[in-house]
Amino acid sequence: MHNSFISIVGVINSIDDIEKLPSYLNNLYRVLKENFSDYEIILVNNIPARTYQKEIDPLDEALKHNIFLLNMSSSINRNHAIIAGLDRANGDYTIIFEFDFFEKPELILNLFEESLKGIDIVYLRANKRAAKTRFRLFYKIFYSILKNYSDLKIDEMAHSTRVISRRALNSLLRLRENLRYMKAIYSIVGYRTSALEVNVPLADDPNTSFNEKFRTSLVAITSFTTFLRSLLLWIFIFSMLFLFGVVTNAVKVKMTHVDLFGDYHESVPGWTFLVVVISIFFAITCLNLYIMSIYLSNIYQEMKHRPLYILESVKRF
Repeated sequence: MHNSFISIVGVINSIDDIEKLPSYLNNLYRVLKENFSDYEIILVNNIPARTYQKEIDPLDEALKHNIFLLNMSSSINRNHAIIAGLDRANGDYTIIFEFDFFEKPELILNLFEESLKGIDIVYLRANKRAAKTRFRLFYKIFYSILKNYSDLKIDEMAHSTRVISRRALNSLLRLRENLRYMKAIYSIVGYRTSALEVNVPLADDPNTSFNEKFRTSLVAITSFTTFLRSLLLWIFIFSMLFLFGVVTNAVKVKMTHVDLFGDYHESVPGWTFLVVVISIFFAITCLNLYIMSIYLSNIYQEMKHRPLYILESVKRF
C-alpha cells in the first residue's frame, strides 16, 4: 500500500468511451483501493447533455464517493478537456488514463512505481502507429518539422496516458495557452521524463477528422517552431537568386541578343528595364515579408507569457 494521494483523469469523448465506462471505473477501483491510501477519479464529460446515472448507479458506494464528473457546456478540444481535469486534480500524483487501456488497470501501478525512481513524468510509448496510409506521410512531415525547427523533445509514439508529479503539474498549469498541443507543453515543462513500452498501437481517434488534425498541426507548427519564419527566409534567398539571374539574362539579351541558355532573341525596347524593375520589387517584397515575420514572431512569443524558466528545486547544504 502506497501512502500517496492519486488523481485519475479520464476524458469521455465518444459513445465507445461510454460503453467502456463501467468496466473502466471498476477496474480502476480494484487497483486503486488495493495500492493507494487515497484517490480520486475525475471524469471529464466532453459529450454535452449526456448523463451517466445508468452507468454509475450500480457501482460500489465507496467508488462512487471518489468520482467527480466535470460536465462541459459544449464539446471542446480533447487537449482542453484534459486540462479541465488537470485543473481539478488535487493528488500528489496525477495520472491521465485513456479509455483504450481500461482492460489494463495495472498500468497505473507500473507508471507510479516508475515515477518513484525520481521521475516526474512517465508516459506510455507505443511500438507502432496504427494510422491509415493516407495519414502516414502527414505524420512524417509534421514530426520532421517539429524535430528540425524547434528545440522540443517530442516522442511521436507517446500515448496521452501518463503520470505527472505534483510539482511538474503545477508548472504545466502555469502555461495557460489557448492553443494547446500537449506533447509540446510536456516538453517545455521539462523535468525528468521516461517512457514505458506497451504493445497497444497508437491509433487515430475516429471522432477526429483530418481537418481537425490539420488545424492542430498548424497550431503546433506556428506556436512551437520557427518553420514559417525559416520558410520566408528561404523565399527571400530564392528571390535574390532569381533577381540576379533575371537581371543578368535581360542585360545579356539587350547586349548580345542571346540569353543565358544560348537562344537568340530580338531585343524589345523597354523589356530589359521592365524585367529589372519587377525583379527588384519582387525581391524587396520578399525582404519586407521576412522582416515583418520576425517582428510578428517576437510579438507572438511575448503575448504568450510563457515563464522564462521553471525552477525544479532548491537544495541546501
